[in-house]
Parts: sequence; structure tokens; C-alpha cells
Amino acid sequence: MATAPDPILPANIIENSELDRNAVERLSKTGLPHRLTACVLEEADLSRLMLEGWILEDCNVKQVHFTGAKLSGTVWKSCKGGLADFTGCDLSESRIEGCDFNNSNFRGATLTGAEIVRSKLTGANLSEAKTLNLTFTETRLADARLPGLSFRKARLNGLDFQMADLKKCDFRDAIFQDCSLRDANLVDCRFDGADLRGADLGGIRLLNAKQFKGATISRDQAGQLLAELGLKVR
Repeated sequence: MATAPDPILPANIIENSELDRNAVERLSKTGLPHRLTACVLEEADLSRLMLEGWILEDCNVKQVHFTGAKLSGTVWKSCKGGLADFTGCDLSESRIEGCDFNNSNFRGATLTGAEIVRSKLTGANLSEAKTLNLTFTETRLADARLPGLSFRKARLNGLDFQMADLKKCDFRDAIFQDCSLRDANLVDCRFDGADLRGADLGGIRLLNAKQFKGATISRDQAGQLLAELGLKVR
């Protein structure tokens, strides 16, 4: 009995290659998803290309321009992508795992249903991104710009928001586990019903205590927050 063919044909696997826009565009015109392994695309201009369903593993995508590209359903594993530009691209239903996208730009990108796992997004810009059902797990978001994102009812595990811009984020009913909010910008955030006992709250100043109304914190955290106001707990 004939067996079903592998969904990723050998002809669609590109390994250990340096690829520029012309090469990637030629591959995209086949209409089939490709798997790039250990490829170098550094500084390539891949803006507005249609790369839905592609898999990139151990690739160098530093400073690559993906502006307006169609990247839905893509999988990114162990890629290096510092300063990559994803402005306005479609990353819906994609998965980013073990990648380094420090200081990358996701402004206005569609991240609906995307998963970001064990990755580094230090200094990344997600302003105006469409993030319905976006999930983060064990990801470094220190100094990132995430204004207005909704984490409502989310279970947040291993997220580092240190010094991140979280202005107007919605953390209602969220559960924090092994997270850091140290020195983050929490202006106009909402924490009603949130469980903050698993979060580092160092450096937070209760300029508006009402935003924490209904949240749960530990006794140690309460003492830490009062100390920020210059009060001593005995």
C-alpha cells in the first residue's frame, strides 16, 4: 500500500544557504511553503512577499525587512533576528520559539492567535499590533513597548516585563507566575481580579492605588509597595 507523501517535500527544504530577495521571491512564486534551515537572510528586503506557512529554523534574519509581508502560519525556531522589521506584516497563527528578536519592530503587525515561546523580545515594539489571542510563555520583554495589549484572564508564566512600556494594558483576572514588572510603566493599567503574587513588583510606585483595586498580592509585596511610599512596616 502506498504511503502518504511527506507534507514538506525534499525539494522545498533549503539548507545552509545565503538568500537575498530575488532568491526568496523565486521560491515564494511556487505557491508552496518552504523550510529554511541554517540559512542567512541578514539585511534582506523581503517586504510584501507572500511566505505563508514557511518554516525557518536556526536562520539569521537580523535586520531583515518583512514590512507588509504575508507570514501567517509561519514557524520560527531558534532564529536570530535582532532589529528585524515586521511592521504591518501578517503573523497570525504563527509560532515563534527560542528566537532572539531583540529590538525588532512589530508595529501594526497582525499577531492574532500567534504563540511566542522561550524567546527574547527585549526592546521590541508591538505598538498598535493586533494581538487577539496572542500568547507569551517564558519570554523576555524587558524594555519592550506593549501599550494597550490585553492579557485579560491570561496565565502569564515566566514573562520579564522589566522597564517595559505597559501603558493601558489590561491585566484583569490574569495570573502571574515567575514574572517581573520591575520598574515597568503601568500608567492606566487595569489589574482588577489579578493574582500578582508571582510577580516581582520592585520599583513600582503606587501613584494611583486604585488601579490595583481587587488584585491579590502577598504580605511581602504589600510591605515592598509601602516601602516605596516611604512607610515602614513593623
